[in-house]
Amino acid sequence: MIKVAVDAMGGDYAPGEMVAGAVEAVNAKPGIQVLLVGQEQAVVSELSKHTYDKDRIQVVNATEVIATEEPPVNAIRKKKDSSIVVGLNLVKQGEADAFVSAGSSGAILVGGQVIVGRSKGVERPPLAPLIPTEKGVSLLIDCGANVDARASHLVQFAQMGSIYMEHVMGIKNPRVAIVNIGAEEEKGNALVKETFPLLKECKGINFTGSIEAREIPHGGADVIVCEAFVGNVILKLYEGVGATLISMVKGGMMSTLRSKIGALLVKPALKETLKSFDGSQYGGAPLLGLKGLVVKTHGNSKRTEVRNSIIQCVTFKEQDINGKIQQCLNVQNEE
Repeated sequence: MIKVAVDAMGGDYAPGEMVAGAVEAVNAKPGIQVLLVGQEQAVVSELSKHTYDKDRIQVVNATEVIATEEPPVNAIRKKKDSSIVVGLNLVKQGEADAFVSAGSSGAILVGGQVIVGRSKGVERPPLAPLIPTEKGVSLLIDCGANVDARASHLVQFAQMGSIYMEHVMGIKNPRVAIVNIGAEEEKGNALVKETFPLLKECKGINFTGSIEAREIPHGGADVIVCEAFVGNVILKLYEGVGATLISMVKGGMMSTLRSKIGALLVKPALKETLKSFDGSQYGGAPLLGLKGLVVKTHGNSKRTEVRNSIIQCVTFKEQDINGKIQQCLNVQNEE
């Protein structure tokens, strides 16, 4: 059994959607055991609404909740019995293989490094979500953990991202590109100009050069490297434009009788196309480079994304991604 601790109190729709996602995960995939971490009475009340294997879901009581507006460092230090701190400690102590949360991003990032700890040789753990593209998915790394990154950090992001895409997503020799304002090597800010030649010389990755933002939705690279400020802007704009376009398409189809008739004809094909751009089916964003697995899902996650984030942990664990990252960095350090 792979044990996944889930923050039942984190996110806009907690605990209901977190509990529902956990139930769907254990019902969909054998070999998973979920530890629901949160205020016991509230969690048990939600569980009573579902049918599931009682041996595969356990409630771990945590009396406190870290709010999104709380300063992360103080919250982790003071709220020792919060669902985030208790869940991260389960991973640290080896009682869980992974921790999934839709709660405070800052608390998860700080707690992941302070409680679970960084793997040896990792300078900065990045958040790495999968984003939909015309050709499938790409890994955006980093999207929120390291706003003021250095060139050496970005090189490690490229290495970790390559390992993830090859062993979790099955993409051989994944294409790595750095986000830039043009394709020419001499373009970019100081960080990009410093990082570019380091990526060119980095062994073990398939570096293809710069990628402009407009090429990302077309699948121009498998691993998209950037510091967290740029990555977070790309991610949020991506999500906003996608939601707006879907809303406008639906509105346009319902505007006249003729468009409604046309909508009925194209609905099956359109539904399938739009589904491929639904980020919730890809799960959450792992915080790579830690001694254990920590996955951050959107604050507005509902059961589908929670379920897929839990199932995602199985592949991560089976492929020993942390071990492969450690091995890769050890080889680079020896060279």
